[in-house]
Amino acid sequence: MKLTKAIAALAAASLALIAGCTTPTEGTPSSSAGDTSTAASGGSSSGALNITMLPKNLGNPYFDQSTAGAEEAAGEIGATITQVGPTTEGVADSQVEFIEAATQQGVTAIELSANDKDALCDSVKAAQAKGIKVVTFDSDTSCRDLFINQVSVDGVAQSLFEMIEDQTGGSGEIAILSAGANATNQNAWIDALKKLLETKPDIKLDDVVYGDDADQKSFDETKGLLSKYPDLKLIVAPTTVGITAAARYVSSSDKKGKVLVTGLGTPGSMKPYLADGTTKEFALWNPKDLGYLTTYAVKALVDGTITGAEGDKFTAGRLGDYTVGANGEVPLGPAFKFNASNIDQFPWG
Repeated sequence: MKLTKAIAALAAASLALIAGCTTPTEGTPSSSAGDTSTAASGGSSSGALNITMLPKNLGNPYFDQSTAGAEEAAGEIGATITQVGPTTEGVADSQVEFIEAATQQGVTAIELSANDKDALCDSVKAAQAKGIKVVTFDSDTSCRDLFINQVSVDGVAQSLFEMIEDQTGGSGEIAILSAGANATNQNAWIDALKKLLETKPDIKLDDVVYGDDADQKSFDETKGLLSKYPDLKLIVAPTTVGITAAARYVSSSDKKGKVLVTGLGTPGSMKPYLADGTTKEFALWNPKDLGYLTTYAVKALVDGTITGAEGDKFTAGRLGDYTVGANGEVPLGPAFKFNASNIDQFPWG
């Protein structure tokens, strides 16, 4: 997908989101009395696809967007999307009961953003043994039928590296505020970024800390970084919850104007921090498009259009044509950088 196509898709999705999306109803899955779940119908009919969407956690603006995209696609293909999940992120076992419940219900497919690469595999394989397609998005596992990646790992790392270079001027101390310590996507991006940073000895990575995609913990971890590393120049948060919490802390502290924040964030949540100078630039893809593409990939798998083999091709509605890459991976497209010159074009998030 070319950059111009990604920008067009971002703008189109922004308008669609403003127009409205399904309001979910609350409930509790039979196997998880302590958690909340949401369900939304994208237009079901007899024999329609019945899809369970399982993000890392509920109440996360990023996953609200990906679910809205899944619902949009569901409405186009006549599927039903039911979103379930834990209320907090970071513990892989918290997703197991939802996978098991979906398996017992005999759903057509599960769309999963995994909290752990390996810990979910027993439950995923049990679902697959029942003929349920499992498609991961956002964060992968070592077991699934297909992975819808936001951007290639190297693509994310390169974008982060470029912003680090720009916002530090090529030298100084930085720290990384990640999500969960076992989050597959976060760890892959950070490992790739570390390799790029080895080419810049004047940029020193002081620490990697984990906010578990929880606002308060991310806020507290930011406070701890600034206290522990007085010469810190930049905090890099490749997580939408973490970058907002970090920017909020820095903007209200005596480090404002001395420490910058960058990473992966939604434009709506980060716009105030561009305005006050806490960040100069940050990046992301459109999470709504990610959910949309995931649902079309599920349809292609169920229909037999693709098997998940490298070279398989399918069409994903308004996003156009995609080809399955190595290891069953389908990247959505390149990361997009948001800054003061373009932020007003993207009101979502």
